[in-house]
Amino acid sequence: MLHRPASTTPLRPVIALHGKGGNHSMVFDLGVEALLAQAIQNGTPPFAVVGIDGGDGYFHRRATGEDSGKMVVDEIIPLLATMGLDTSRVGFLGWSMGGYGSLLLGGQLGPQRTAAIAAVSPALWTSAGATAPGAFDGASDYNANDVFGRTAALADIPVRIDCGTSDPFYSAAQKFVSELTTPPSGSFSPGGHDGNYWHGQLIGELEFLGSNLAK
Repeated sequence: MLHRPASTTPLRPVIALHGKGGNHSMVFDLGVEALLAQAIQNGTPPFAVVGIDGGDGYFHRRATGEDSGKMVVDEIIPLLATMGLDTSRVGFLGWSMGGYGSLLLGGQLGPQRTAAIAAVSPALWTSAGATAPGAFDGASDYNANDVFGRTAALADIPVRIDCGTSDPFYSAAQKFVSELTTPPSGSFSPGGHDGNYWHGQLIGELEFLGSNLAK
């Protein structure tokens, strides 16, 4: 699902990655259309928002052959280019599983293609043994796709991380932020792992993404 504000020039897209059990509608259910219009009215450069159906595979290649991360990079982004969007640089926005996926895919694309990443309540675990069932196929899969071991790939990409202080991923998110070479934007503030918190943070995340996509 694509939301494209009015513009006289091709817009760059933000790829919105949903949480586990979600789908392309998550970003729209959080009110992105109205909040993006408000952000643009307040001076944020316009950009497009794309909601995808990424399944529950945590946006990396799984033993089943599923690889929604590859789908994003090799299929969705090229498709957006055929729709008149400027895909020379893209942004990533994700919640929970999608927050992890945003950090993973944004780092894989690198700073030449990734304009900014907003990871919200990212589903992060500090060891293979701590992961949720189904997030990884085992320790080797975790080690191959662990974003804690990939922080160098994010050093030259603007990153924003927001997480509620009552979120189960709060401690892991704090640790991840502490290990980034370049201090990220965002905050740790009262809130949980839920839509109320995510909606409240969204306009700031849109402003962050828009300002960086315009560079």
